[in-house]
Amino acid sequence: MIRPATADDLPRLRAIQLASLAEPWDGLLEPAIDGPPVVLVAVDEADEPNGYAVAIPQDSVAYLAELAVAAGHRGEGHGSRLLAALCDRLAADGFERLELTVRADDERARDFYDANGFAEQERLPDHYEDGDGLLLARPLQN
Repeated sequence: MIRPATADDLPRLRAIQLASLAEPWDGLLEPAIDGPPVVLVAVDEADEPNGYAVAIPQDSVAYLAELAVAAGHRGEGHGSRLLAALCDRLAADGFERLELTVRADDERARDFYDANGFAEQERLPDHYEDGDGLLLARPLQN
């Protein structure tokens, strides 16, 4: 199930963030819970978060700041479901496009986002501490 994140989810989301991301965005989750960023979580039958997505809205474009799934739950479709739910929510709210950045050499992430409708927009030299990034985007309105 996908639902909006709550303050009670923060400890688990922070643990997923730190364990899953090479460069976690420190200080993102706490203020994001209250908005305006959109934070959705994938939860199990016990309502325990096993993944999350954070999108920061700006005008007609939203930026996917983080998408992370706990190690024991990767490959189960949670990331794709989170991304689909996030895109549906943003489209319903009138956003036209979702953008994100990935490491240029991260083939797994690039393949995931390609399979989910994202296309490369721009190469970002030295975007990360250890390499280039790619700006990817997908339209949200039909």
